Amino acid sequence: MQIKGKRRHKRKPSKAVGNAKTLVSRLFSMADEANDRSLADRYVQIARKTAMKVKLKLDSCFKRRYCHNCHTYLRPSVNCRVRLRKNMVVYYCLDCKHFNRIGYKKKIQP
Repeated sequence: MQIKGKRRHKRKPSKAVGNAKTLVSRLFSMADEANDRSLADRYVQIARKTAMKVKLKLDSCFKRRYCHNCHTYLRPSVNCRVRLRKNMVVYYCLDCKHFNRIGYKKKIQP
């Protein structure tokens, strides 16, 4: 049953999702190799738009590589500071002063 005024979105074809995954991974690798910061930021922007178009969740390794506030490609010690605090990895963007915290658990020594 469909509520009036709301639309249900159809799933995208698996071929389109697979193509988007390969394109996103290729764009992030190109951003990693790019010497120009604005070019790397553009690659991240294209990768995000591609993932949103097919409703693809980015992997955690890709999510950690860009700032979620200003969408710039983060390079540690260039425009990003990485710190470990209280079972969290803190990525601090030096461009917009925004930070992203990602939790982790320490391994228990037997």
